[in-house]
Amino acid sequence: MKITLLILSLVILPSAIAQTGGEYAFPFVDLHYSAQEAGLGGNFITGAGDDISMGVNNPSLLNPKMQKGASVSQALHTGGINHGMFNYGFGLKDYGTMVGYIKYIDYGKFERTGINGVSEGTFSPFEMIAGAGFGRQLNPRLSIGAKANIIYSQLESYSAFGASIDLGGTYYNEEKGFLATAYVKNFGYQFKAHTPNNQKPLPVDFQMAAAYKLKHAPFRFTLLAHHLNKWDLTYNDPSLQPTIDPLSGDTIPVPRAGFFEKLGNHFTYQMEMNLSKVVHVRMGFDYHRRKELALSQRPGAAGMSFGLGLHFNKFSLDYGFLIYSQSGFNNILTLSTNLSKWRR
Repeated sequence: MKITLLILSLVILPSAIAQTGGEYAFPFVDLHYSAQEAGLGGNFITGAGDDISMGVNNPSLLNPKMQKGASVSQALHTGGINHGMFNYGFGLKDYGTMVGYIKYIDYGKFERTGINGVSEGTFSPFEMIAGAGFGRQLNPRLSIGAKANIIYSQLESYSAFGASIDLGGTYYNEEKGFLATAYVKNFGYQFKAHTPNNQKPLPVDFQMAAAYKLKHAPFRFTLLAHHLNKWDLTYNDPSLQPTIDPLSGDTIPVPRAGFFEKLGNHFTYQMEMNLSKVVHVRMGFDYHRRKELALSQRPGAAGMSFGLGLHFNKFSLDYGFLIYSQSGFNNILTLSTNLSKWRR
């Protein structure tokens, strides 16, 4: 009965609050804060194992192996902009596993000027998410989890504040190498906007994913479906108007996405290859990101991502490279360890 109620809540809740358009509050909640996630195209919610960062991505993945796990992630940007994450996992005796984390964005220093252009000093805008997650295994194959987040944004003298929760449920059959999960993130409210009476909804996202590890080969494949609470993710340019065929005189309607185009926008494809116990290679492709951000004349590898993990005895170093377009990409490094491994 509890499992049925959980599944129903994960399906019904985001549908009830799905938005059909407009802007959202706190878009930085959807940034990628770990190298593993970036290397797999983002939204990596099937990472079972001992990596505490995966418990932040999906709290239903939290397990005893993540207790005393810690990691630091840092994105490598130009122009003095930085964003990253700190997290630490710990146990609650026989109740489950918890994780605490801070995600941040530091935009560097800006010069403040008056209306006449005279300098009035500098300011440093920043944004952050502070949260905690809890995961519990109901039995050897079923687990549930939840996170609570405090969201804060300070842009010069303008501040905004909000809160959100994330809910997840996971089925994992380690013997078969199969994992399936459902996850709702960013369900919350903006209590205070940067300007009065301008509150906006948070970017709620209902996701489902399935992963399969080949039994006799070092490959693990994941198919992730995101934004299931909103069917049409395509962008329709409001400036486009129907045209007239000069030969036939027929009206040519503005092209619109068909069923399969809309369906394809919901999927991210992820692949992991463990070449050895030390070297892990990752690759991802997000079709929606490619359609949204690729340059029309030079699409290149937009939507692709690549990652490399080096897993040593006491720590791991991961690198993720995510391509937005020919003119934009993201590099992230993650250093992770488990403090219990350093005890003699």
